[in-house]
Amino acid sequence: MQNEWLSLSDAAEMLGVHPSTVRVWSDKGLLPVRKTQGGHRRYQRSEISLWAEVSIGSKLEATNLIQEVIRHLRIQIGDGSLESESWYQKLDADARLKYQASGRSLFHGLMNYITSKDEDAKSEAYAIGYEYASRARRYQLSYVDATRAFLYFRNKLFDAFNSVLAEIKTPTSQIWQMYKTLNIFMDDIQIYLLQTYESLENAKR
Repeated sequence: MQNEWLSLSDAAEMLGVHPSTVRVWSDKGLLPVRKTQGGHRRYQRSEISLWAEVSIGSKLEATNLIQEVIRHLRIQIGDGSLESESWYQKLDADARLKYQASGRSLFHGLMNYITSKDEDAKSEAYAIGYEYASRARRYQLSYVDATRAFLYFRNKLFDAFNSVLAEIKTPTSQIWQMYKTLNIFMDDIQIYLLQTYESLENAKR
């Protein structure tokens, strides 16, 4: 099992990041990868496990904090408020599941953004912005509704982060820096979402 070869998407799922992030790490030589004769990336499970343990384990404090934020987040999203959103009511059952998946990718993306270098972090924000924009167009939502969908999950994430901060008597400078980083991450995603939506609309004309 440890010698099993994984596709790019399988490696991304194992690491809990967006596939585009794995692609960037691979191209930069940060992640061990082989290419097939057809040019497809392949990853050995044992190497991905070791890489994750060494690279992510050193950032355990940040990861643990975000995991606690996600725990609070699940509680908040389960409050039934999603069903009352006007953009959500326009979606069929399949589209709603896809948007819930977009919510999860936002949370995993945050974990990766906080622990990434600047260029890799920008790539993560761009990938998520693109996902929200392309998904909105696929389900015939306007750019306003696409933004509303993103803002719903963003605001829930901020609420969860604030709840965790309230439980910490003396937040460290690192935690405040993470809070600042969260703002930058969300702003970048929103900008990329609107840019992508505009580009897709122009290409359609």
